[in-house]
Amino acid sequence: MIISNSQSGTNVYEIAAGIFRINTPVPLAGTTGFSFNQYLIVDDEPLLFHTGPRKLFPLVCEAVATVLPVASLRHIGFSHVEADECGSLNEWLAVAPQATPLCGQVAALVSIADLADREPRALADGELLKLGTHAVRWHDTPHLPHAWDCGFLSEESTNTLLCGDLFTQGGTDLPALTGTDILGPSEAFRKSMDYFSHTPDARPMLERLAATSPSTLACMHGSAWQGDAAALLRALADELSG
Repeated sequence: MIISNSQSGTNVYEIAAGIFRINTPVPLAGTTGFSFNQYLIVDDEPLLFHTGPRKLFPLVCEAVATVLPVASLRHIGFSHVEADECGSLNEWLAVAPQATPLCGQVAALVSIADLADREPRALADGELLKLGTHAVRWHDTPHLPHAWDCGFLSEESTNTLLCGDLFTQGGTDLPALTGTDILGPSEAFRKSMDYFSHTPDARPMLERLAATSPSTLACMHGSAWQGDAAALLRALADELSG
Protein backbone atom coordinates (compact mmCIF):
# COMPACT_ATOMS: atom_id res chain seq x y z
CA MET A 1 0.00 0.00 0.00
CA ILE A 2 1.15 3.52 -0.84
CA ILE A 3 0.17 6.37 1.50
CA SER A 4 -0.08 9.25 -0.94
CA ASN A 5 -0.98 11.86 1.67
CA SER A 6 -0.03 11.36 5.31
CA GLN A 7 -2.33 14.12 6.60
CA SER A 8 -5.55 12.83 5.01
CA GLY A 9 -4.56 9.16 5.01
CA THR A 10 -5.30 8.88 1.30
CA ASN A 11 -3.83 5.59 0.07
CA VAL A 12 -3.41 3.46 -3.03
CA TYR A 13 -3.66 -0.35 -3.22
CA GLU A 14 -3.68 -2.73 -6.19
CA ILE A 15 -6.78 -4.92 -5.75
CA ALA A 16 -6.38 -6.82 -9.05
CA ALA A 17 -3.83 -6.84 -11.86
CA GLY A 18 -3.58 -3.24 -13.07
CA ILE A 19 -6.56 -2.03 -11.00
CA PHE A 20 -5.77 0.34 -8.13
CA ARG A 21 -8.09 1.40 -5.30
CA ILE A 22 -7.63 5.02 -4.18
CA ASN A 23 -9.10 5.50 -0.73
CA THR A 24 -9.62 8.59 1.41
CA PRO A 25 -10.99 8.13 4.96
CA VAL A 26 -13.27 10.90 6.21
CA PRO A 27 -13.84 11.14 9.99
CA LEU A 28 -17.40 12.09 10.98
CA ALA A 29 -18.23 13.21 14.50
CA GLY A 30 -20.25 10.66 16.45
CA THR A 31 -19.67 7.86 13.93
CA THR A 32 -16.94 5.45 12.87
CA GLY A 33 -16.45 7.66 9.81
CA PHE A 34 -16.76 6.99 6.11
CA SER A 35 -14.50 6.53 3.10
CA PHE A 36 -14.49 7.35 -0.60
CA ASN A 37 -12.89 5.03 -3.15
CA GLN A 38 -11.94 5.59 -6.76
CA TYR A 39 -10.57 2.88 -9.05
CA LEU A 40 -7.79 3.41 -11.57
CA ILE A 41 -7.29 0.92 -14.41
CA VAL A 42 -3.77 1.21 -15.82
CA ASP A 43 -3.55 0.37 -19.53
CA ASP A 44 -3.01 1.88 -22.96
CA GLU A 45 -6.13 3.97 -22.32
CA PRO A 46 -6.18 4.50 -18.54
CA LEU A 47 -9.59 4.76 -16.89
CA LEU A 48 -10.58 6.35 -13.59
CA PHE A 49 -13.91 5.14 -12.19
CA HIS A 50 -15.52 7.63 -9.76
CA THR A 51 -13.96 11.08 -9.51
CA GLY A 52 -14.61 11.60 -5.82
CA PRO A 53 -16.27 14.76 -4.46
CA ARG A 54 -14.98 18.06 -5.83
CA LYS A 55 -13.35 18.97 -2.51
CA LEU A 56 -11.30 15.74 -2.55
CA PHE A 57 -9.93 16.39 -6.04
CA PRO A 58 -6.43 17.51 -4.91
CA LEU A 59 -6.01 14.36 -2.78
CA VAL A 60 -7.27 11.97 -5.46
CA CYS A 61 -5.19 13.68 -8.14
CA GLU A 62 -2.11 13.37 -5.94
CA ALA A 63 -2.84 9.67 -5.46
CA VAL A 64 -3.34 8.97 -9.17
CA ALA A 65 0.00 10.66 -9.86
CA THR A 66 1.77 8.02 -7.73
CA VAL A 67 0.68 5.40 -10.30
CA LEU A 68 0.76 7.20 -13.67
CA PRO A 69 0.88 10.71 -15.16
CA VAL A 70 -2.50 12.32 -14.60
CA ALA A 71 -2.47 13.78 -18.11
CA SER A 72 -2.41 10.25 -19.56
CA LEU A 73 -5.97 9.46 -18.42
CA ARG A 74 -8.30 8.72 -21.32
CA HIS A 75 -11.60 7.87 -19.62
CA ILE A 76 -13.31 9.36 -16.56
CA GLY A 77 -16.14 6.98 -15.71
CA PHE A 78 -18.81 6.80 -13.03
CA SER A 79 -21.93 4.88 -12.08
CA HIS A 80 -24.45 7.73 -11.85
CA VAL A 81 -24.63 11.48 -11.38
CA GLU A 82 -23.87 12.28 -7.74
CA ALA A 83 -21.18 14.39 -6.07
CA ASP A 84 -18.95 11.50 -4.98
CA GLU A 85 -19.32 9.80 -8.36
CA CYS A 86 -18.58 12.72 -10.66
CA GLY A 87 -18.37 15.90 -8.57
CA SER A 88 -14.86 16.73 -9.79
CA LEU A 89 -15.41 15.59 -13.39
CA ASN A 90 -14.54 18.95 -14.95
CA GLU A 91 -11.45 19.30 -12.76
CA TRP A 92 -10.25 15.94 -14.15
CA LEU A 93 -11.02 16.98 -17.71
CA ALA A 94 -8.92 20.10 -17.16
CA VAL A 95 -5.81 18.15 -16.08
CA ALA A 96 -6.28 15.25 -18.53
CA PRO A 97 -6.71 16.87 -21.95
CA GLN A 98 -7.30 13.57 -23.79
CA ALA A 99 -9.86 12.23 -21.31
CA THR A 100 -13.54 11.79 -22.08
CA PRO A 101 -16.45 11.41 -19.64
CA LEU A 102 -17.65 7.79 -19.70
CA CYS A 103 -21.17 6.94 -18.58
CA GLY A 104 -24.41 5.27 -19.57
CA GLN A 105 -26.74 6.66 -22.20
CA VAL A 106 -29.28 8.01 -19.70
CA ALA A 107 -26.65 9.96 -17.75
CA ALA A 108 -25.28 11.42 -20.98
CA LEU A 109 -28.75 12.43 -22.15
CA VAL A 110 -30.15 13.98 -18.99
CA SER A 111 -27.04 15.42 -17.31
CA ILE A 112 -23.50 14.97 -18.57
CA ALA A 113 -23.91 16.38 -22.08
CA ASP A 114 -24.78 19.64 -20.32
CA LEU A 115 -22.71 19.46 -17.10
CA ALA A 116 -19.39 18.27 -18.52
CA ASP A 117 -16.88 20.52 -20.25
CA ARG A 118 -16.27 17.80 -22.83
CA GLU A 119 -18.71 15.64 -24.78
CA PRO A 120 -19.29 12.29 -23.03
CA ARG A 121 -18.93 8.82 -24.47
CA ALA A 122 -22.25 7.12 -23.74
CA LEU A 123 -22.11 3.34 -23.43
CA ALA A 124 -25.11 1.17 -24.27
CA ASP A 125 -26.13 -1.69 -22.01
CA GLY A 126 -23.69 -4.55 -22.64
CA GLU A 127 -21.27 -2.44 -24.69
CA LEU A 128 -17.58 -3.39 -24.40
CA LEU A 129 -14.77 -0.85 -24.32
CA LYS A 130 -11.21 -2.07 -24.85
CA LEU A 131 -8.53 -0.22 -22.91
CA GLY A 132 -5.58 -2.40 -24.03
CA THR A 133 -5.10 -5.64 -22.12
CA HIS A 134 -8.14 -4.72 -20.01
CA ALA A 135 -11.68 -4.39 -21.32
CA VAL A 136 -14.71 -3.01 -19.50
CA ARG A 137 -18.38 -3.73 -20.19
CA TRP A 138 -21.21 -1.39 -19.18
CA HIS A 139 -24.29 -2.75 -17.40
CA ASP A 140 -27.43 -0.63 -17.05
CA THR A 141 -28.86 -0.95 -13.52
CA PRO A 142 -31.53 1.77 -13.25
CA HIS A 143 -32.43 2.54 -9.62
CA LEU A 144 -30.02 -0.10 -8.27
CA PRO A 145 -29.25 1.05 -5.72
CA HIS A 146 -30.55 4.48 -6.80
CA ALA A 147 -30.73 6.91 -9.74
CA TRP A 148 -32.37 6.28 -13.10
CA ASP A 149 -28.99 6.62 -14.84
CA CYS A 150 -27.19 4.08 -12.64
CA GLY A 151 -24.92 1.44 -14.16
CA PHE A 152 -21.71 -0.46 -13.47
CA LEU A 153 -18.59 -1.61 -15.29
CA SER A 154 -17.21 -5.13 -15.26
CA GLU A 155 -13.53 -5.59 -16.15
CA GLU A 156 -13.25 -8.83 -18.06
CA SER A 157 -9.58 -9.82 -17.78
CA THR A 158 -9.57 -9.69 -13.96
CA ASN A 159 -13.27 -10.50 -13.35
CA THR A 160 -13.62 -7.29 -11.37
CA LEU A 161 -17.02 -5.64 -10.96
CA LEU A 162 -16.83 -1.89 -10.37
CA CYS A 163 -20.02 -1.93 -8.33
CA GLY A 164 -20.43 1.64 -7.12
CA ASP A 165 -22.67 2.03 -4.08
CA LEU A 166 -23.50 -1.67 -3.76
CA PHE A 167 -22.08 -3.16 -0.53
CA THR A 168 -21.34 0.25 0.99
CA GLN A 169 -19.59 -0.13 4.34
CA GLY A 170 -19.21 2.61 6.91
CA GLY A 171 -16.01 3.22 8.85
CA THR A 172 -12.50 4.38 8.06
CA ASP A 173 -10.33 1.65 9.57
CA LEU A 174 -11.05 -1.10 7.04
CA PRO A 175 -8.65 -3.23 4.96
CA ALA A 176 -8.20 -2.26 1.32
CA LEU A 177 -9.13 -5.76 0.18
CA THR A 178 -10.88 -8.44 2.20
CA GLY A 179 -12.52 -11.83 1.87
CA THR A 180 -14.46 -11.56 5.12
CA ASP A 181 -18.16 -10.71 5.38
CA ILE A 182 -19.17 -7.37 3.89
CA LEU A 183 -22.82 -8.21 3.33
CA GLY A 184 -23.68 -7.98 7.02
CA PRO A 185 -22.00 -4.59 7.60
CA SER A 186 -23.29 -3.19 4.31
CA GLU A 187 -26.84 -4.30 5.05
CA ALA A 188 -26.66 -2.75 8.52
CA PHE A 189 -25.50 0.49 6.91
CA ARG A 190 -28.24 0.35 4.26
CA LYS A 191 -30.99 -0.29 6.76
CA SER A 192 -29.88 2.63 8.93
CA MET A 193 -30.24 5.07 6.02
CA ASP A 194 -32.39 3.25 3.44
CA TYR A 195 -30.65 4.83 0.45
CA PHE A 196 -31.82 2.07 -1.94
CA SER A 197 -34.71 2.88 -4.29
CA HIS A 198 -36.18 -0.64 -3.82
CA THR A 199 -36.80 -1.15 -7.52
CA PRO A 200 -38.88 -4.28 -8.26
CA ASP A 201 -36.25 -5.22 -10.84
CA ALA A 202 -33.42 -5.51 -8.28
CA ARG A 203 -33.23 -9.31 -8.38
CA PRO A 204 -33.01 -9.72 -12.18
CA MET A 205 -30.42 -6.95 -12.38
CA LEU A 206 -28.32 -8.51 -9.59
CA GLU A 207 -28.63 -11.85 -11.36
CA ARG A 208 -27.30 -10.29 -14.58
CA LEU A 209 -24.33 -8.91 -12.65
CA ALA A 210 -23.77 -12.30 -11.00
CA ALA A 211 -23.75 -13.91 -14.45
CA THR A 212 -20.53 -12.04 -15.24
CA SER A 213 -18.86 -14.32 -12.62
CA PRO A 214 -16.95 -11.60 -10.79
CA SER A 215 -14.25 -12.58 -8.31
CA THR A 216 -13.48 -9.04 -7.08
CA LEU A 217 -15.95 -6.35 -6.06
CA ALA A 218 -14.60 -2.80 -6.33
CA CYS A 219 -16.84 -1.09 -3.77
CA MET A 220 -17.05 2.68 -3.67
CA HIS A 221 -17.18 2.91 0.12
CA GLY A 222 -15.27 0.57 2.42
CA SER A 223 -13.20 -2.49 1.53
CA ALA A 224 -12.97 -4.06 -1.89
CA TRP A 225 -13.83 -7.76 -1.71
CA GLN A 226 -12.52 -11.00 -3.23
CA GLY A 227 -14.27 -14.35 -3.40
CA ASP A 228 -17.40 -15.81 -4.95
CA ALA A 229 -18.93 -12.45 -5.78
CA ALA A 230 -21.74 -14.01 -7.81
CA ALA A 231 -22.96 -15.77 -4.66
CA LEU A 232 -22.66 -12.52 -2.70
CA LEU A 233 -24.72 -10.61 -5.27
CA ARG A 234 -27.41 -13.29 -5.09
CA ALA A 235 -27.32 -13.09 -1.30
CA LEU A 236 -27.89 -9.35 -1.58
CA ALA A 237 -30.90 -10.04 -3.82
CA ASP A 238 -32.27 -12.30 -1.09
CA GLU A 239 -31.78 -9.57 1.51
CA LEU A 240 -33.55 -7.01 -0.64
CA SER A 241 -36.42 -9.41 -1.31
CA GLY A 242 -36.80 -9.98 2.41
